[in-house]
Amino acid sequence: MPSFSALTQDSSVVFGWNEDFALTASWQYFVDNPPLRHLNFNQLWNKIYVQFRMHTELRYPHGDLCNMWNVIKAKCDEFHEIWMSIDIRVRGVLLVYILREAKDECVIDMSDAVWKLGNTLLQVMYWGVGLPLAYALCFERNWENFQRKEEEMTITPIVRISEKKLVVRDRTVLMDVPDNIISTPVASSGPEDGIFVGAVFDESKSRHVVSLGTLRDIRFLACFRFKLWWITQKMGDQGREIPLETQFLLLETKGVSQHKSDDGYEDHKVMYVVFLPLIEGPFRACLQGNLRDELELCFESGDTETKSSLFTHSLFINVGTDPFKTITDAVRTVELHLKSFRQRHEKKIPGIVDYFGWCTWDAFYQEVNQEGVEAGLKSLSEGGTPPKFVIIDDGWQSVKGGSQVQKEKLQQPLRLTGVRENAKFRNKEDPMVGIESIVSIAKEKYGLKYVYVWHAITGYWGGVHPDVDPYMSKVRYSKVSKGVMENEPGWKFDPLAVQGVGLVPPENVFKFYDELHGYLFKTGVDGVKVDVQCVLETLGAELGGRVELSRMYHQALDASISKNFADNGIIACMSHGTDALYCSKQTAVVRASDDFYPQDPLSHTIHIASVSYNSIFLGEFMLPDWDMFHSLHPAAEYHASARAISGGPIYVSDAPGKHDFELLRKLVLPDGSVLRARLPARPTQDSLFSDPSRDGISLLKIWNMNKYTGVLGVYNCQGAAWSTIEKKNTFHITGKEPLAGTVRSHDVHLIAEATSNPTWDGNCAIYCHKTGKLVTLLPNASIHVLLEILNYDVFTVSPIRKMSSEIEFAPLGLIDMFNAGGAIQELRYEGNGSVQMEVKGCGRFGSYSSSKPTRCTVSSASVQVSYNPLCGLLTLDLDRMPEESQLHTIDVEF
Repeated sequence: MPSFSALTQDSSVVFGWNEDFALTASWQYFVDNPPLRHLNFNQLWNKIYVQFRMHTELRYPHGDLCNMWNVIKAKCDEFHEIWMSIDIRVRGVLLVYILREAKDECVIDMSDAVWKLGNTLLQVMYWGVGLPLAYALCFERNWENFQRKEEEMTITPIVRISEKKLVVRDRTVLMDVPDNIISTPVASSGPEDGIFVGAVFDESKSRHVVSLGTLRDIRFLACFRFKLWWITQKMGDQGREIPLETQFLLLETKGVSQHKSDDGYEDHKVMYVVFLPLIEGPFRACLQGNLRDELELCFESGDTETKSSLFTHSLFINVGTDPFKTITDAVRTVELHLKSFRQRHEKKIPGIVDYFGWCTWDAFYQEVNQEGVEAGLKSLSEGGTPPKFVIIDDGWQSVKGGSQVQKEKLQQPLRLTGVRENAKFRNKEDPMVGIESIVSIAKEKYGLKYVYVWHAITGYWGGVHPDVDPYMSKVRYSKVSKGVMENEPGWKFDPLAVQGVGLVPPENVFKFYDELHGYLFKTGVDGVKVDVQCVLETLGAELGGRVELSRMYHQALDASISKNFADNGIIACMSHGTDALYCSKQTAVVRASDDFYPQDPLSHTIHIASVSYNSIFLGEFMLPDWDMFHSLHPAAEYHASARAISGGPIYVSDAPGKHDFELLRKLVLPDGSVLRARLPARPTQDSLFSDPSRDGISLLKIWNMNKYTGVLGVYNCQGAAWSTIEKKNTFHITGKEPLAGTVRSHDVHLIAEATSNPTWDGNCAIYCHKTGKLVTLLPNASIHVLLEILNYDVFTVSPIRKMSSEIEFAPLGLIDMFNAGGAIQELRYEGNGSVQMEVKGCGRFGSYSSSKPTRCTVSSASVQVSYNPLCGLLTLDLDRMPEESQLHTIDVEF
């Protein structure tokens, strides 16, 4: 060990100090700061190691630092003993210099200072001690902030990792957080309540799993992938219940104190904590639980050659008292951080969502042809519910395959052979005329506004055939992640895994999309449904990993859609992996769940529960599409009512001639438009953590907003769900008796936004669609509902305006339609005691009125009204549609 005199002699050269000054200053400073005399390097090492390594790997991202860190770690194992053996005055000299140099540095941005100090200290002590010592003391200075200054200036973060706990205010969410978990506060551009979380590992690998701590007795909602393509919901309150492949996690925490803190939070309020596992570089993260009730974070690249050992921003955690706002704020922060996607409200929503449509899939499956498409359009139009868009699903493309593989006796998957249509969609008289023939018929003969066609993100299910020269596709074999394989064991036998996918190289994929979409645009096609999207994550080996492949494909897809389809004509399907969600800037509509299966009695309650809970997460990125359904089906009303309040596109897949037009008229106006709600529909706040598919007691309540009203759907979804044991959807034992529940006006989460009255007292009129009953409710009052399995009800909720001491009024809308309030486009309360409304559509228009008006007019013409003084229901008939692009003007005078 160097002598003190030698060190101080060096310091006079390096520091520019004389020995007396160094001794006096350092000793005095050391005495004045007793905590620094007992610096425990062992406690700081993990934090120091992680922070220093972050800066080093950012500076040298391609360097192999393993040897370097093995040396440093070996030296630091004995460092504390060496440090304490150094003459106390020497420690003082080092402290004075380091603290002087580091006094204005922040630990997050101090890499340059650390390197400078480390290099200087090499002249004072040998390398293995000097560099970590410099960083340790700088970090200690910033971490403790000399205690006094921190007490004066530092505000305790709302979300933090402290003393091996993840703490939200005073509430412990996770216990026993490991030392290799690291957190980073949000930059000034995001909400101050959140943190990014990552981890550091000793070895670089393509897959890591780390515990985030123990989760017990806290209710959660998880959205996880039960199939490669799709997510669904799971509720519980223990870490072991969190499924593999969880992509979204919401926790409910409850406080016990009754006081209000300095920042305005009431400590006893329920607070909601959202966990968003992210993509970071070439890695994608997801959450899962284990049998020790630990919440784990899994990192995967999908490529054995794409490795890392350091992750800093792989999970974002946010907290708030409003669950929906907390989620939106979290996704907004992630967007600002990643800069690789956009939120739903920033995207152009395609025009199809405001019209009724028809999809060919369940009517024809892959046997669809031009004649079948025309028959379907004709059948719906003649019944008075004309579709204004059609999706020509799988079955129109040119593909080949089907030869037997003799050794394995497996059918080869079909692969795309070109961008043009197959023979079924070519004109028999003139084979050079292709799909433009049916497009022209649809638009000119049947008045459709939009024609979409289907294709897979890789071209077709089996990709692009290698014989198609321009694109240079190569057959690659799907390798799914461990979590997907455990949730969906049948994947090992899937043709895509066994027979492979003809993958167009990423550098050629824009050319492929542009030629495909450019051809479709020339034929009059307006958009595409892009399916099978999650297959990309299984094909990233030797291509930089799953995230990099997805990123390149989605950038090319976005560019082609933007170039070829002016209305942003794209629907994403089989795309619930976060590789896709966090890499898509253009797509604004996403299928919200697994398919509507008309022949599967298990699927119908599961479908409604899944689409609603999935929309909590998916709706932040895109407008959820709750899928097609059959209007003539035992569960038709159940599905139709849900589509009506979903906020997404409404379309059926009826076979020609098989329709329930009475039901369809509750969805579709005579001009083919629909009364679409304004937001993605989601479960009500009191439904977030109950389990309406499994618990045998809970009804599912779903809310949405119109401009001047809210809408609330209530569903009995009990009896079937995905089984964690059998790894498939199954029936389970449940009571046959109806379930009871309650409905309140404030179940519509944003109902206050439906009124412009700043003095609104919270009273609402509620109209029940099925019974036709109208009631008025005080803010804390409720009405009871009783529903059997596969049954539903829909309620229109309208804020009551007190116009005078005797007159109250609330518009309801076209009350024979599921989403009645969607018809009201404008609402004005005039000072002379009258109400003026502008209304879309035709049919029976209803309002709540505390007294019968003296006069009602429609477009200035007096009309007869019906009034029920017992409940206040006022109705009048709008017996025709207004002129195109026009609205009915209704005046109510008192």
